[in-house]
Amino acid sequence: MPPRQPTASPSSGPSPTAPAAPRRRSYDQYCAVARSLDAVGDRWSLLIVRELLAGPRRYTDLHADLPGVSTDVLASRLKDLEREGLATRRRLPPPTAAHVYELTPRGAELLPVLTALAAWGVPELAEPRPTDAVRAHWYAVPLLALLDPLGVPGVLDVTLEDGVFHLRLGARDAARYGDGPAAGADAGLALSAATCRELTAGRLTLADGVRDGLVTVAGEGPLAAALRAAG
Repeated sequence: MPPRQPTASPSSGPSPTAPAAPRRRSYDQYCAVARSLDAVGDRWSLLIVRELLAGPRRYTDLHADLPGVSTDVLASRLKDLEREGLATRRRLPPPTAAHVYELTPRGAELLPVLTALAAWGVPELAEPRPTDAVRAHWYAVPLLALLDPLGVPGVLDVTLEDGVFHLRLGARDAARYGDGPAAGADAGLALSAATCRELTAGRLTLADGVRDGLVTVAGEGPLAAALRAAG
């Protein structure tokens, strides 16, 4: 019996020594939209970027927060993003010694693309369907679009009924949000997912939400003050 071939550990993602996948087909159109879709137009690619906006992520973490993606497809899309120069894979130092994926500066430039898609898709968000997976941090991108224009940098904890995440307002690096509360956050925001949808759809202002008791702002610094006054 031939010796069994080693397989990649799911905790570290696809093996770096695996043969490179053939380059995906191009639209072969001299058009900026077509070139963009050549790079990130495949199913799951932009959702992987959404997850990597939280900073370095292990393969297992990405798989857990992308319900419905197969391990083969996830591995393939990560290789595509690496090939396009949008993401990189590196090994963390001991004692962790795990591999993580993270966006390159070029990959982080996709945030406005996701912001535009989120703004376009907000009207499609009513009550979650019974089959819908839900993660609290999936509200991060539309909330960044709403709160970054306040012009007050800082770290904001956001508490929804589905969990807690934090935003890095005004940050210039690739990691714009993260799961869980942040150490030493500048302010806190507590609201329901339904209220969050109303805010990001432009049907409710933060000031009105605070006044009506739908939004609670914690903190006393400049960021908290700007949140309470946002019209």
